[in-house]
Amino acid sequence: MSRVKQAVILAGGEGTRLRPLTTTRPKPLLPVLGVPCIEYVIRSLAEAGVEHIFLACGYRSADIQLALGNGERFGVEIEMAFEKEPMGTAGAVKLLEPRLNDTFIVGSGDTLTDADLGHLIDFHIRKGAEATMGLTEVERPEQFGIVGVSPDGRIERFKEKPRTEEVFSRVINAGTYVLEPEVLRMIPPATKYDFSKNLYMDMLAKGRGLYAAPLKGYWKDIGCPSDLYQANMDMASRRPSTQAPSGATATGGCYFGPEVTARGAAVRDSAVGRACVLEGTIEGCLLLDRVEVGRGATLQGCVVGEGCRVGAGASLRDCVLGDNVIVSPGTALAGTNVEAGSSI
Repeated sequence: MSRVKQAVILAGGEGTRLRPLTTTRPKPLLPVLGVPCIEYVIRSLAEAGVEHIFLACGYRSADIQLALGNGERFGVEIEMAFEKEPMGTAGAVKLLEPRLNDTFIVGSGDTLTDADLGHLIDFHIRKGAEATMGLTEVERPEQFGIVGVSPDGRIERFKEKPRTEEVFSRVINAGTYVLEPEVLRMIPPATKYDFSKNLYMDMLAKGRGLYAAPLKGYWKDIGCPSDLYQANMDMASRRPSTQAPSGATATGGCYFGPEVTARGAAVRDSAVGRACVLEGTIEGCLLLDRVEVGRGATLQGCVVGEGCRVGAGASLRDCVLGDNVIVSPGTALAGTNVEAGSSI
């Protein structure tokens, strides 16, 4: 069993690129197969032997506290840590310095992962590292920090959000770290400070013990609504198929939550949340809980928030609807974001 007992989950971001979905909920509570994405991170930490998790929260922190409670159902103790103002990723952890008394893990509530963190911890201890970064590989690394690693796992170079011509690797910083407490002394107090932009560049320049190893397991950054859809479809493909409700024809990869009812619905390559009512055609979509799709309505490439009602004969393509949107019968929309609570 790992000797690492403490972890910090960074969960303070506003998720602006995910609006209107994040107007009514914090990003860490966005659902993947009906489960808030932060719960996957918590369970990975618990499986690695972590016992105490600090949640560094900002935006809509009360929602996170209500959803997760004290952590008992995960087998961990969860303690909320509130930021009065955004301090950056490293600055948020610096605020917890008096409480972090041994090797600890930092994870992100903004990503979906079921990684085996025990492997990363073992690597960190074996190398005698001060900081170990979890790595993953992506097709388009320009939105991330790319990493060059020596054969023994030491980070040799690092570039945050490179331009296309600067890309030297598709291996990126996955935002999961194993850290020694003394690293926190390098972070200036009461200062907005980031791990990737500031601390790791400083450690690299000073030749400190900065290492990296690939994460073993699934990892996905949920940066925009299409990423949330893809995360749901990826996780659905890793689990046994759910049976389509009576009255629905399902093709391609589909996931249906409990209590879904359907009458003449056609569903393709979509994830459907709890207690939805389907009568139309749904293709390449993510529907959150309690969505109603009327007779003859067509949804293509849409992400639809909780409690939305799409009227009969409506046509929506590449739209994102916030919670509780009402779409009138026969309405046609394409490439539109609709704020929560709107009627159109």
